[in-house]
Amino acid sequence: MTTTNETRRETAILGGGCFWCLEAVFLEVEGVESVVSGYSGGHLEAPTYRQVCAGGTGHVEVVKIEFDPARISFRELLEIYFTIHDPTTLDRQGNDIGTQYRSVIYFTSDEQFHTALALIEELGEARVYPHAIVTRVERAGPFWPAEVEHQEYYANNSDQPYCQYVVAPKVAKFREKFAGRRRQGG
Repeated sequence: MTTTNETRRETAILGGGCFWCLEAVFLEVEGVESVVSGYSGGHLEAPTYRQVCAGGTGHVEVVKIEFDPARISFRELLEIYFTIHDPTTLDRQGNDIGTQYRSVIYFTSDEQFHTALALIEELGEARVYPHAIVTRVERAGPFWPAEVEHQEYYANNSDQPYCQYVVAPKVAKFREKFAGRRRQGG
């Protein structure tokens, strides 16, 4: 039997409005090894930001999260995800409107699929939100990284009005509700 010191990694792909918001939060989460903003779920290969924002490609702005399941579980990532965006608005997050901003979990394993459905059911039964959760759970397909200027957007543009009024409150909410899940030095 061969043993290895290599860390087991998993991938989570989440859409919940503008990818700048999700990326800013998940970059601070302990156990997350990388976060890449990008596009999934559409019919066009290698879409651009302009194409996706126009709404005709079927893609969603998503983040692809590589994480160590020994340090943070997929369920814990989803608990953060459901806290930092509104999963009850169809094709919309605040002023961002269109199918590219839909709430969706792209699962990469059967375990993720069942975990996502179970958590959505639990949140619904507990009436955590005043309206029904509309988050879709779909099998992951191709992921296309967004252009370089969209990576680490909040870190590089925190003085921009959108970042101050939309992204910063989500980061603050994460820091308040999940202080124990925050990366050390973050």
